[in-house]
Amino acid sequence: MERRNIKQMTLEELEAFLLSLGVKSYRAKQIWSWIYQRHVTDFASMSDLSKDLRSRLEDLASIGTLAPHSAMSSTTDRSVKFLFHLDDGLQIESVLIPERHRMTVCISTQVGCALKCRFCATGQMGFRRDLASWEIVEQVLAAEEYMANAEQEGMRRISNVVLMGMGEPLLNYDQTLRAVRVINHDHALRIGARKITVSTAGIVPAIDRLAGEGLQVKLAISLNAATDDLRTWLMPINKRHRLSTLIDSAKRFVETTGKRITFEYVLIDGVNDSRADARNLARLVGDIPCKVNLIPYNPHRSTPFQPSSPDRVQAFRQYLLPRCPAVTLRASRGQDIGAACGQLCTDSVKRPRRAGTSRRPAAHRRAAISRPRQKK
Repeated sequence: MERRNIKQMTLEELEAFLLSLGVKSYRAKQIWSWIYQRHVTDFASMSDLSKDLRSRLEDLASIGTLAPHSAMSSTTDRSVKFLFHLDDGLQIESVLIPERHRMTVCISTQVGCALKCRFCATGQMGFRRDLASWEIVEQVLAAEEYMANAEQEGMRRISNVVLMGMGEPLLNYDQTLRAVRVINHDHALRIGARKITVSTAGIVPAIDRLAGEGLQVKLAISLNAATDDLRTWLMPINKRHRLSTLIDSAKRFVETTGKRITFEYVLIDGVNDSRADARNLARLVGDIPCKVNLIPYNPHRSTPFQPSSPDRVQAFRQYLLPRCPAVTLRASRGQDIGAACGQLCTDSVKRPRRAGTSRRPAAHRRAAISRPRQKK
């Protein structure tokens, strides 16, 4: 008989499993406390369980673990990128981001991604498979283990979790939500729902479903363009869920949950950073209770794109400031180790740039990128 992975069970499922063994259900909370709060990985260490129960659990169940294969530290901002080898030989990455008043871990929900966004290294990998809920949660546990063993001053427990790593969380909806509930649960990782952010490229039916879950998690929508032509070119998912449909879904999410939404906007030189782009964006989201999070593009070897210049970033931001409820500018973290937004990738797609594409003159940039023309 194949042993059941305790970490793939909800608390209710574990209670039912124990009851099937003739064990009182309250033992489930004890086991969860050992696993998620004390980071125990074997039943023998669970000293408040009887020896007989520990022995039976060893025979019938397992405690899945996902230890980082490597951890690479940034020399500029103390960010740490973890590489995990999965049981089937595939790989994922996640990132620990130390900040002054919080400790954030950015985790993955899929191996690769099927959405093929032009600017994203993960999208260039293609899709391999969904992660199981326990594999998602293990990335948070691994970050906490790293912090417990780190000698860096100021390292502390995880305060925030962002599901913004590899993959589209809402295309792995059920496993993502199971993981979120474990991360949030009082008998597991105890991270407040308001400190958990789910990021999506815009899977409209799943956004509507998430709004009805009764969770207090935050939602971030990766927007990156404010016209259908440009967004479809950058993000093919826009063919399925056009901007008008996506924005209506965002409004429903705000109305249903009472929570402000975040629109992520990656600024790419010569692609989506013009005054017209800023004007279109303000018209699109200006009347929604939201925050616009501007992110200068983080270069990687999979695409020829470059980040907008600081002057263009500031001009874009200044145009939005009086026209949108809130506008923030995200500082790149972990860029020197390939850990910044859009850089995560574990495939051979990390190939060298073609000669001459590191900085392209404007005429070549327009010809090479072939950005759709703006409509008046």
